[in-house]
Amino acid sequence: MTSTPAPLPDPHRPPLGAADFDAHVRALMAWHFDDRTGSPFWLARRADLGFDPRTDVAGAADLLRFPDVSRELRTVPAADLIPRGAAPGQVFRVYESGGTTGAPKRIVDGNYRSRVGAWTRRLLTEHGVPATGDWLHLGPTGPHVVAFDTSRYAEPAGGLCYTVDLDPRWVKRLLGSGRQQEADDYIDHLLDQAREVLLSQPVRVLSTTPPLIEAICARPELHELVASRVGAIIWAGTSFSPESLRVVREDFFPDARLVGIYGNSLMGVAPQRVRTPEDVHACVFEPFAETTRLDLVDEDGEPVGYGERGRVRLHLVSEEMFLPNVLERDTAVRVRPTSDGGVDGLAEVTSVATFEDADVVEGVY
Repeated sequence: MTSTPAPLPDPHRPPLGAADFDAHVRALMAWHFDDRTGSPFWLARRADLGFDPRTDVAGAADLLRFPDVSRELRTVPAADLIPRGAAPGQVFRVYESGGTTGAPKRIVDGNYRSRVGAWTRRLLTEHGVPATGDWLHLGPTGPHVVAFDTSRYAEPAGGLCYTVDLDPRWVKRLLGSGRQQEADDYIDHLLDQAREVLLSQPVRVLSTTPPLIEAICARPELHELVASRVGAIIWAGTSFSPESLRVVREDFFPDARLVGIYGNSLMGVAPQRVRTPEDVHACVFEPFAETTRLDLVDEDGEPVGYGERGRVRLHLVSEEMFLPNVLERDTAVRVRPTSDGGVDGLAEVTSVATFEDADVVEGVY
């Protein structure tokens, strides 16, 4: 006799916050590890876990019992990641990581990133990012999810999203092999394309990376073009030191809104939160609390204190992807949540020098 799987949370009415996360985890364990609804990827690993996630996982704390399977995302057939319980006819897209530490990792997405994109767009509006108007995405497209995310931010008010393609893997290869001049030439090529879009189209929001923002600032004509036409700059992809961010904001773009988004293909996004009077950091990131937890831990995997730096550990528990206990390549400073029961913030994010036995080369993304 086959048991009936536990009901899923309505994807359009997610749990409301941290107090509901344990219940969310329990419901998603019933989803991901039932033969009729789980993905082939996780069902194949169920017998080797040493516990039954459907009965033995009570909440977020038990996610530490799972192995970090993120390396397997480099080779597993992407179709095996799709839950069997997905709605009939649901279209899934495949996205890849930037390949900073080796072969790219792959995820699948049906409507989850769209849901998170709508939430992120509301936060960007709270920051003063124009609610209407066109966007220019000067960054990766192709297999990378960031271009899809950015196009979603432009859509709600009917905005268009222009793109200038950036191949982050090529830049990393150039820098990793010492071909700095070729990397500089490639950046000039990207900036030339961005200039043509800005000259001919009514772009109000620029989405790009910290290295490319600094490259724009180094070209007076292009800097003036961006400063005079763009009302907001969204930065993501690589780290921005507090001092560099201050100089860009105060000296180069004092009239524009600068908003950061931390994230990657696996975890999704953690946009910059609106600054509170208690924030000592100019930029604090917070993840999507309904599905995501970002812990900051020491070398032994124990949480660090507030104000201390730790390694980022990810738990993603969504209907489409389950990625527990993933140790990321970044470190950050742990920041208190803005309210009781809220999620921790992250500040001063930076990459480690080596990760998964490879040197970390950020490049321009």
